[in-house]
Amino acid sequence: MSKFSLLPAFSPSLIITGLALLLTACQQGENSGAAKVNPYGLMEGEAIYKAECASCHGKNLEGEANWNIRKADGKLPAPPHDANGHTWHHPFEQLFAITKFGMVPPNAPEGYVSDMPAYKTKLTDQQIRNVLHYIESRWSDDIHKLRAERFKAS
Repeated sequence: MSKFSLLPAFSPSLIITGLALLLTACQQGENSGAAKVNPYGLMEGEAIYKAECASCHGKNLEGEANWNIRKADGKLPAPPHDANGHTWHHPFEQLFAITKFGMVPPNAPEGYVSDMPAYKTKLTDQQIRNVLHYIESRWSDDIHKLRAERFKAS
C-alpha cells in the first residue's frame, strides 16, 4: 500500500475546515480555551454540534426564533450561542455543567422545565469540552475580549 493511498479519504473541504478552525483557535489566544484544543478536537466538536445541537440552537449558532419569549408550554426556546445570545456571558465550567447535566440546580431554579437534554450518558467529558470549544471558536475577537474581562481573576 502506498503511503499516499489514504489521501483521497481526506476531502479538501475537510482539510480546509480543520485548518480554518485551527487558525481561528490560535488567533483567539489563551482566554477562550479554544487554543488549548487540537484541531481534531475542534473538528469533533463541530461534528457533534451539528448532530446533537444544531437542530435546536441553529446551524450557525443562531438559536430558535424568539428565544427569550416563553412558549405556550412555559419553556423558553433554545438560545443562540452566537454574539446575539448569552452563552458567552457564562463561565466555561457552567456551560460544561449545563451541557452534561441539563438545566438543573445550581444552573437553573429548582423545578425549572427545559427541553435542554443532559448529555452525561451520551457524550464523554472531552466531547462536551470539544463542543464548547467549537462554539467558542466561532465567537469574534470582541466577544473573547468581553468574556476575558468578565471572567478575569479578581
